Amino acid sequence: MSQIPEGRVRYVAVDRSYFDKRGLRRYAGVWSLWALGVGAVISGHFSGWNLGLANGWGSLFLATVIIAVMYLGLSFSLAEMSPALPHTGGAYSFARTAMGPWGGFLTGLAENVEYVLTPAVIVFFIGSYVGPILGTAPEMAPVWWVGFYLVFVGLNILGVELSFRVTLVVTLLALACLIVFWISALPQIDFDRWAMNVGPGGSLLAGGNGPFLPNGWYGVLACLPFAVWLFLAIEQLPLAAEESIDPARDMPTGILAGIFTLIVSAFMILWLNPSVVGIGSHALGKSTEPLLDGFKAIYGADSVFLGIPIAKALALVAVVGLIASFHTIIFAKGRQIYSLSRAGYFPSGLSVTHGTRKTPHLAMVLGSVVALAVLFALWFTLGQEKGGAVIGGTLLNMAVFGAMFSYIMQALSFILLRSRRPDIVRPYRSPLGVQLTDPIYRTGVMWVAVWFALGITYFALFGRKRLILSPEEEFAMRKHEG
Repeated sequence: MSQIPEGRVRYVAVDRSYFDKRGLRRYAGVWSLWALGVGAVISGHFSGWNLGLANGWGSLFLATVIIAVMYLGLSFSLAEMSPALPHTGGAYSFARTAMGPWGGFLTGLAENVEYVLTPAVIVFFIGSYVGPILGTAPEMAPVWWVGFYLVFVGLNILGVELSFRVTLVVTLLALACLIVFWISALPQIDFDRWAMNVGPGGSLLAGGNGPFLPNGWYGVLACLPFAVWLFLAIEQLPLAAEESIDPARDMPTGILAGIFTLIVSAFMILWLNPSVVGIGSHALGKSTEPLLDGFKAIYGADSVFLGIPIAKALALVAVVGLIASFHTIIFAKGRQIYSLSRAGYFPSGLSVTHGTRKTPHLAMVLGSVVALAVLFALWFTLGQEKGGAVIGGTLLNMAVFGAMFSYIMQALSFILLRSRRPDIVRPYRSPLGVQLTDPIYRTGVMWVAVWFALGITYFALFGRKRLILSPEEEFAMRKHEG
């Protein structure tokens, strides 16, 4: 293999057989893409967002408005860039074309943190629900983690057709659970009495009718990370570009349909869940299962349905939402590692696809092994209680921080592509144009920095000299004509 110099990096010339071993299969239409985007996010509507209620309902509402606007802008940008650069690389592909190899690698590395660690956190919560449902001991949690990874990595390996069918089914089931809750809650709400029962400093106002911003604008800022959970991971949709039947037509529609679905769901759950009589924002601000608490208040925690205790039946509802996100982000993780590997940023062997299924099985397996290794290391070295706290806190914030960095890079890519590459054919143009304390969070940021340091060291010493002319790399190197 010969090497082709390009600035400060060198490309390895490969023949057609290299890409023949790394082929993907086109299957996804608009509804498959919609389900992929919504399914990745939907678990955040079941839990996580509610912790912001400790600062008052109004604070979380304004934070959600701010974050919704940010994600709407991001989604319009992605809707423009993904059909213009229809490569599996997604965010890395956009940044590579706009900012060169280093910009592409750093953006890809940020998403790598998000897509490897987010399923690890989700499977931890799945184990926390399934164990009590089936009556297994807490010490059995690692067995559940391994079991769910085996099942859903296996489903993703079996073929893109099956993967997208499962995605559609679990996403529709999760949305159905939410819709049932909205309908059930509507006759059972008293907004002023229960949603507005948080006072200054997070105090409980027994009679409700509290201030809109009990902690002032500081409370709004404190709520921003929790509002992110209502939309986090919609950005994974461009990773399916090379498996989309018609990216120019379907990618913009799928992305925008997904974000508008999530906006409606986010504000419905924010309005109704804290308003249910008997719960309130103060209690939900500390809850690990807000949707279940809402169902229990409506139907009664001790009641039985078809011979099944309502508490266990409702716990299964939460598992559906978690599984939807777990399955779809495993899909994204495989494509994200595959794309960086195919272009040589990661070891190229990871991008080989299954001989008959044409799925990036090696990328999905390695990403899952890394995630399980992190979970096992924390669980067995720190103990169940402390390890669980770190998994649900530090790992969660590492994923969020990686995502935030990638958002900044994608927004910058959008701006630079508009100014530097006006020649790119854009099947869709965004109507918005160009837009411009916590120790747990600090620990998450620190470990993301370590992740970056290791990845950057590898790329500086080895990866940059072994890049491969994959479709997005070849396109990025193409000079402007005319």
